[in-house]
Amino acid sequence: MSFFVMNEVLSIGILIFAGYLFGELADKIKLPKISGYILAGILLNPDLSGIMSSQFVEQTEPLLTISLSIITFSIGGSLSISKLKEVGRKVLTLTVLEALFAFFAVFVFMFGVLYFFSSQFDSLFVILALSLVLASLAAPTDPSATIAVIHEYKSKGEVSSTMLEIAAFDDIIGIILYSLVTAFAVFFMGGEEIEIGAQMVDLGINIGGAILVGGVIGGLFVLILKFISNQSEGTLIVLTIGLILLSYGISEYFGFESLLSTIALGMVIANFSPVHEKVFQLIDRYTDELIFVIFFTLSGMNLQIASITGSYVMIVVYIIARMIGKYMGIYAGSHLMHSSPKIKKYTAGGLIPQGGVVIGLALLLAKDPAFKELSSTIMGVVIGAALIHELIGPVLSKYSLKKAGEIE
Repeated sequence: MSFFVMNEVLSIGILIFAGYLFGELADKIKLPKISGYILAGILLNPDLSGIMSSQFVEQTEPLLTISLSIITFSIGGSLSISKLKEVGRKVLTLTVLEALFAFFAVFVFMFGVLYFFSSQFDSLFVILALSLVLASLAAPTDPSATIAVIHEYKSKGEVSSTMLEIAAFDDIIGIILYSLVTAFAVFFMGGEEIEIGAQMVDLGINIGGAILVGGVIGGLFVLILKFISNQSEGTLIVLTIGLILLSYGISEYFGFESLLSTIALGMVIANFSPVHEKVFQLIDRYTDELIFVIFFTLSGMNLQIASITGSYVMIVVYIIARMIGKYMGIYAGSHLMHSSPKIKKYTAGGLIPQGGVVIGLALLLAKDPAFKELSSTIMGVVIGAALIHELIGPVLSKYSLKKAGEIE
């Protein structure tokens, strides 16, 4: 029984204060603050302590959504069209290769472990399906963790910008892989047929719809500012946050990929609004730390630690294989595109965190009747890996940026 089950305001106060406190402690021992935020959330997790109730955690989805939409908006703001024209082919190649290498590495490692060393699943088809599903979830990166570290240390340079650009496109590649691969996995689990065509149509609608919503809302922002003479800081921040939530909410209502809509919104404002620099400076100055504290502390609290039991070996294999794939993919892509040695050596270090998107995709699978037999295993591996990725990811990001000479 938790102490504060009936007092939501007190619980939010504890959440923010604990996150801030652990963030400062992490900073004192030369770790990224985000590591402290996540640790605070894990310690407040209802599975570990009675300080927060599971009912309160279930009610925090709006806070998570608001925080994540503002973070992804900032990521969109880093995507300059002129810069993408210059490095777009390089970024796309790096993104596709690091995602595909991660996919194949996790598939090979996971299939080998399940087939040769595990007696949990007897059917070869079930092992194939599980290996494919987990491999499809290896591609996405949690861009919020990467941007949090870059913002905290004011990191600037080719490695920082490449990390952000890849992280922004990583989820799109990951969602495409997930959609295609799960169609095959359903077939192996006893589904009637592989409906690749239908999957591709749905995927195009979801991604295209999200980009359209973000683009239209961004155009509305630019239009509104033409008729507002008083462009004070207060006016800009209210308008910006209102339109961020509007973009996310409309996309969610129509079933589009909501995070892509806020990325698209940020990109439109960054490239077409005359006050874009002021807008992103305001977000950075007034909301960044609070948003990061809330989002990452809540992320730690929302991890269903109880579901990890029994999946420890698979979690370790998944994490190691995914890291190998990410590093090999960046190395191969950098060699192919003749990227600088810094990008080749250090970019993959910022692509390790995993969180919201992957857990969301795993939850979709868990609700699918075709994967009923595998749902607990999938959730256990994904949540366990996310827990470790979110703790070690920021540390690896900081180390990589420091080795690249982009953090003093």
